[in-house]
Amino acid sequence: MASLASPAASSQEITITLPDGSKRQYATPVTGKAIAESIGAGLAKAAIAVKVDGEQRDLYLPIERDAKIEILTLKQPEGLDVMRHTTTAQVLARALKELYPGTKLAIGPTVDNGFYYDVETDKTISVDDLEKIETRMRQIMAEDKTVTREMWERDAAIKLFESRGEPYKAEIIRGAAESDTTEKGKISLYRQGTGDDAFIDLCRGPHVSHFNQLSKAFKLTKVAGAYWKGDSKNKQLTRVYGVQFATEKELKEYLTMIEEAEKRDHRKLGKEMELFHLQEEAPGMVFWHDKGWTLWRTIENYVRKRLVDGGYQEVKTPIVVDRSLWEASGHWEKFRHAMFTSESEDRIFALKPMNCPCHVQVFKQGLKSYRDLPLRMAEFGACHRNEPSGALHGLMRVRGFTQDDAHIFCTEDQITSETVIFCDLLRKVYKDLGFHEIRVKFSDRPEVRAGEDSVWDKAENALKEAVTAAGFEYELNPGEGAFYGPKLEFVLRDAIGRDWQCGTLQVDFVLPERLDATYVAQDGNKKRPVMLHRAILGSLERFIGILIEEYSGKFPLWLSPVQVAIATITNDVDAYAEEVRAALAKAGIRTVLDTENEKINFKVRKHSVAKVPVILALGKKEAENRGVSVRRLGSDAQETMSLDALVTALSKEAMPPL
Repeated sequence: MASLASPAASSQEITITLPDGSKRQYATPVTGKAIAESIGAGLAKAAIAVKVDGEQRDLYLPIERDAKIEILTLKQPEGLDVMRHTTTAQVLARALKELYPGTKLAIGPTVDNGFYYDVETDKTISVDDLEKIETRMRQIMAEDKTVTREMWERDAAIKLFESRGEPYKAEIIRGAAESDTTEKGKISLYRQGTGDDAFIDLCRGPHVSHFNQLSKAFKLTKVAGAYWKGDSKNKQLTRVYGVQFATEKELKEYLTMIEEAEKRDHRKLGKEMELFHLQEEAPGMVFWHDKGWTLWRTIENYVRKRLVDGGYQEVKTPIVVDRSLWEASGHWEKFRHAMFTSESEDRIFALKPMNCPCHVQVFKQGLKSYRDLPLRMAEFGACHRNEPSGALHGLMRVRGFTQDDAHIFCTEDQITSETVIFCDLLRKVYKDLGFHEIRVKFSDRPEVRAGEDSVWDKAENALKEAVTAAGFEYELNPGEGAFYGPKLEFVLRDAIGRDWQCGTLQVDFVLPERLDATYVAQDGNKKRPVMLHRAILGSLERFIGILIEEYSGKFPLWLSPVQVAIATITNDVDAYAEEVRAALAKAGIRTVLDTENEKINFKVRKHSVAKVPVILALGKKEAENRGVSVRRLGSDAQETMSLDALVTALSKEAMPPL
């Protein structure tokens, strides 16, 4: 084992470039901590790690060459990640080992807003134990120990962990590739304090230097099972989750949001409202009930009307297609692992995971001229992807889904104008569905891609110009483009502050080439069209899940599967209740008639739980006056009005916003 120490100082100077572009000279070697101190006492106190030429490092490690550096604090997402990493790897892990002797540590990464640790224990850990674990974690933090990095030879590190009864750590080191190690194949370990009994964990780092840099604004949230390496053939471990923020205020806001999210959970509301269900016999596939399918059709018909008004042609293409088409398009190579396949008559077929190759086949039927472009081709396309079972989540992550998919075949000169038109359409749809805050991410070329770099340069430049012309600012999302082209991702923010990536627009010069799509240009020569892949909702299943949670099931009248519940106070008015139902149905209002022999308060409560926006109470007085007593969901107020006035008012309110 070799403990890391700073080399002796020399007279050589290096140039350090700061994020604002300014440059400073330092005698080499210099640490991130020293650079922060030279900039100001405030930064030195807040600093928890440093980025050197884009690589995160511990503050106390020497920098021995000219470099671009950035001091990380808790004000930056990367700084928060370093703190959370220290909390899980050095605090939670130690607390679990001390509270549950014999605990074997597996992995402890960070996740969005927090962290988790997978461990093997002899004693079952439950949610009832989380408070006890938290208490011990706070005690460990109060010790204010230093955390130092040590570089070990691989064999020595394996021997250390085996001697400490840590088989998972030893296995990780044995399986580590050379690229997973640093400093000529050595393994990085982190130690708390000194002595042979000091807590040591395997970690790439970086970590904070002292526990007093860790925020106490954390909370352990849940316990779950997790298979070692995600393989059900391996031993099941216990996973302890936690969240952590820079301040108590942020933690409280997050916990409040999570509490609200649990109330809005689309799986819970979907059951209460009788919208859909899922079951093991069809994992990742949705069983839509009558009310849920009514919601689906309402959204689909609304989008279809927008598409018709926008000059789209709607098509329907096969769900099962021979592998030869997927090989030609490039999807077989890139997506084979996620495709469901079947064999028939010595041929291999695949359920389509996306619609684009099929749309090219429709485009290729008959000769196309530049006068036919842009050609906007839409489909509510049924797609299937073999998602891992552990990733499935209600409507949000499924295996069978329908996209509001479309492909625009156009010339290069039409990319900007078509992008502007699409963005205007997207804004209208999102506004009508209740979303007003839209962020845009620009995803450029991925590492694995099709097409020459020159083609990608052209596609990326065209899309950047187009999105700017459409009036959207964007943030870069490096390396996340589709394998055939760059894309825009449209991110919505919901009522409780969560972000959802829904719409997308992709510029594709590759697929028309691979699938030999052409049109006759104005000069009489054949040219390749540009293909714009676009969706607004994305997956209808997922978007409906988002809508359920956005509205907490309390949809505006035009979207609600059941718009009016008619509840009788006495069976003497059943005939009048049927007359009311018929009048509303004639006006296109979706109603349910409740003439069960139950008290009116019970009926009101039942339909309120089902989130019916308008409840009508009908008694003898209402029947005599040909009126209704109206109660709106979420209000105790009751309004009396004539049947004719009600039908007129609801007919207007229930109209889709087109």
